[in-house]
Amino acid sequence: MSWKYKAGLFLIGTVVVIWVTSAEVTQDIFTDYKQPFAITYLGASLMVIYLPLSFLKDWFCALMRKSKSRNGISDQKGMLEMESLTPLNRKDSGIDISSLKGEETVVLIKEIQINGDLKEKSEIVSTKEIVKYGFYLAPLWFITEYLSNAALLRTSVASTTVLSSTSGLFTLFFGVFLGQDSINLAKIVSVFVCMGGVVMTTFGKTWASDDSQSDLSSSNERTLVGDLFGLLSAVTYGLFTVLLKKFAGDEGERVDVQKLFGYIGLFSLFALWWLVWPLTALGLEPKFTIPHSAKVDEVVLANGLIGSVLSDYFWALSVVWTTPLVATLGMSLTIPLAMMADMIIHGRHYSAVYILGSVQVFAGFVLANLADRVSRFFGL
Repeated sequence: MSWKYKAGLFLIGTVVVIWVTSAEVTQDIFTDYKQPFAITYLGASLMVIYLPLSFLKDWFCALMRKSKSRNGISDQKGMLEMESLTPLNRKDSGIDISSLKGEETVVLIKEIQINGDLKEKSEIVSTKEIVKYGFYLAPLWFITEYLSNAALLRTSVASTTVLSSTSGLFTLFFGVFLGQDSINLAKIVSVFVCMGGVVMTTFGKTWASDDSQSDLSSSNERTLVGDLFGLLSAVTYGLFTVLLKKFAGDEGERVDVQKLFGYIGLFSLFALWWLVWPLTALGLEPKFTIPHSAKVDEVVLANGLIGSVLSDYFWALSVVWTTPLVATLGMSLTIPLAMMADMIIHGRHYSAVYILGSVQVFAGFVLANLADRVSRFFGL
């Protein structure tokens, strides 16, 4: 097990804690500042800070490669001059290195290095392509984040987390449709198991200790709308994951993920601010207001930096450094953690139907990710 794999496992645990904590903080923010769009816009736009960081990283790496290349050529030239005391023939190329002059040796080494660099960079897309991918993915990511925040405004963190965890199944659907995944009987069974769990959690009862009887009817109505938003968020997140995998490659080797997320933040900042108007006109978003206290401003900003910018980048690294399967299964740990957080912080209670549905969603989620192994084991 390499250090990157171990670091990826650590990042998965870190992201799980950050996501649940951020969801609880976001729900607390909504008690004083009921603006899902503002929080979404801030969190998505803040990812633009990755652009200067990525360009600074590229400049530093290029500087290091240039320095290493110079030292490498000098060292290799000295070694070849020493080896030229005895005739050395390249069997694979037919070149007698000992017959080459110093300048010719340097040229040969440069050609070998250039060919190696071209081979490594053949799969890497250009900055122009990354900009195009960011333009495609920015609206989808923004909608996903908005639906998730809108769900948090109307329902519990645990319900939002359970419904968001179904994104793995929608990832399977879109992956099969776009040719990024295959389908078998085990995966089909996992879909029905998970969807049954979603229905159970939607109709299962959940209540807090401080809920009054007069608020139950309106609370139930808001919970159903929140569950719908949470489920739609899972759908768009599944599509985003498939497109990200398609653009970046299986292990993220084609695209600089940091730079891609930076362009997503850039397009969100300058191209998606106007969405507040139609959302307000449809009654999905209250009239836009600015936070009335500096404390709320600080909490919203800190939550955006940690809960969106930092955690999303950690999530991308965990996928690259481990595997999509391990990262996805790890994120399902948000289900029990969110339920415990709601029970401790808000004194929330859950009916047996709700708990059983949550377990069923988790089981279907695990089965979907292990479907290929299950099919090979049983010969399906």
